[in-house]
Amino acid sequence: MTEQTKSHSATRADALRGLAHVFVRGLEVEAVVGVHEHEKVAPQRLLISIDLTTHESALGHNDTLESVVCYEDVVRAVQAICAKGHVHLIETLAEKIAARCLEDKRVHAIRISVEKPDAFAECASVGVEIERLQTFS
Repeated sequence: MTEQTKSHSATRADALRGLAHVFVRGLEVEAVVGVHEHEKVAPQRLLISIDLTTHESALGHNDTLESVVCYEDVVRAVQAICAKGHVHLIETLAEKIAARCLEDKRVHAIRISVEKPDAFAECASVGVEIERLQTFS
């Protein structure tokens, strides 16, 4: 199995391996992000999508928030990170969000995209997508 195949298969829901898939798609936030002077003074609209591959809880599905990775917590964490102030690169913002989500040891992998839909009139959006895996220590 190639490294790319391993990485791709590690981020899919898989009953045999006890993996579930939690996602947030198209979260609209405002953040002060960018390297140009006009981007450092005013917030701009970002669209953030997050896909989390999670280890299903040993508690099983007992219809409680404690047994799952809660997407509301993910949304609130992203909003808090975006509200903290200026970041030069959306790549840095994506890394901060990924690091925060990976604090939950049930999260096996994260794929996150950060888009600037208003950066260029001739584009629907521009952005970055990253994927990170949990490092167990």
